[in-house]
Amino acid sequence: MNPEAIQRLWFGTDPAARAARAVLLPFAGLFRAVVAGRNGLYEAGAFTVHETPIPAIAVGNVTVGGTGKTPVSAWIAGRLQAQGSRPALVLRGYGDDEPLVHRLLNPGIPVIVAPDRVRGVAEAAAMGATVAVLDDAFQHRRVRRVADVVLVSADQGLARSAMLPMGPFREPLVALRRASIVLVTRKAVAIRTADEVAAQISAVAPDVPVGIVHLGLGELRRVRHAPTGELPDGAGSAGAAGERGGLMDETRQLAELRGEAVLAVAALGEPEPFLAQLRGAGALVESAIFPDHHQFSHDDIRRILATYPGTGSIVCTLKDAVKLGPRWPREAPALWYVTQVAALERGASDLDAVLRRAASADSNSQS
Repeated sequence: MNPEAIQRLWFGTDPAARAARAVLLPFAGLFRAVVAGRNGLYEAGAFTVHETPIPAIAVGNVTVGGTGKTPVSAWIAGRLQAQGSRPALVLRGYGDDEPLVHRLLNPGIPVIVAPDRVRGVAEAAAMGATVAVLDDAFQHRRVRRVADVVLVSADQGLARSAMLPMGPFREPLVALRRASIVLVTRKAVAIRTADEVAAQISAVAPDVPVGIVHLGLGELRRVRHAPTGELPDGAGSAGAAGERGGLMDETRQLAELRGEAVLAVAALGEPEPFLAQLRGAGALVESAIFPDHHQFSHDDIRRILATYPGTGSIVCTLKDAVKLGPRWPREAPALWYVTQVAALERGASDLDAVLRRAASADSNSQS
C-alpha cells in the first residue's frame, strides 16, 4: 500500500476510510492484546532483561515513523559527546539509509548495526564507547537502559490513537508512563500545537517530564555524484562531510526557494510535514512520494526526472540523498538535500537531567 493510501486509511474522514478502519478494528484489538501481554510478561520478570557493559539510552516512539528518531538520536549522541562521554549509536539497520545518515551527521561517533541490541551494545563497549544510544528501541525491552527518550509528533497529533493496523500506534498512549522523558517533535506546526500535544501527554503520563524539539530545515546541499555501486562520498567512513569528498560540494540558503518551483522527493514515514516545511519556506511544491526506507532503483529515478517540469529545484531529505546519490545521473538536473536541525524549545533542564544520569552511570561503570 502506498504512503498516501495509508494516510487516508489512518486519518481519512470519508466513508471508505471509516469503513476500512471498522474492518480492521478486530485486528487492532488483537494487536493491542499481544502488546499488552508482552509488556506484562516483561514487567512480571518472565522475560530476561539483559545488563550491558555500558549504560544505554533508548530513543523511540509509540507510533510508526514520522517522529524524527534518526535526527534526534544523532542530536542526543552529539550532546553526550560534547559533555565528555564517548557515545556510540546502536541500531537495528532497518533500511540502508539509517546507518549512512548517522555516519554523516556524527562522523566521529561509531555506528553499530545489530538487530540483537544486546550484542550491539557489547560491540560498542569493545570499541571504547562509554554510553550507547539505541535508535528506535522503546519497544526493544531486552536491553536494560538508564533512560527512555520517547518522541511524539505534534504534526501527526494524538487525535487518532488507534493501534496497528487500524492506526499508526505500536503501543497505546499509556505506554508513555515507562518513559524517562517525552519529547514532542514539531516540523511544520506552530509551537502552540506542540504545547497542546504536550498537555495531552501530561494528562496520560503525569509523572513524566515533557519537552518540545523543533526539527527545522537546514541549508540546501547539493548531492555529489558517486560512482555506481559505491556509497556517497563520506557515507561509509568517519571523514567529515565537505572534506575528502563529502556528500555535498555546494550549498544554498533555504530562503532561495521562495517563489521557486520545487519537486520534493521523499521516502519517509510521514512525508507531509517535510512538504509543508518547503511550502513554509515559500517554495511551490510538487511531490514524488515513495514508501518509507524505499530503495530507489534506476527506474524510480527515471520516473522522478519525468515528473520534473524542467525548471526549479529537485529537493530531498538526507535520508533519501544517501540512497539517491550513487544512482543520480550526472547529466540530470542538480539534486539538493536538506537536513533536520534540532532545537530544544521546552524541557532543557529535564533532558539535561536524563543525560547527566547517563554520564553518572557511565562513570560508575568504569569505577
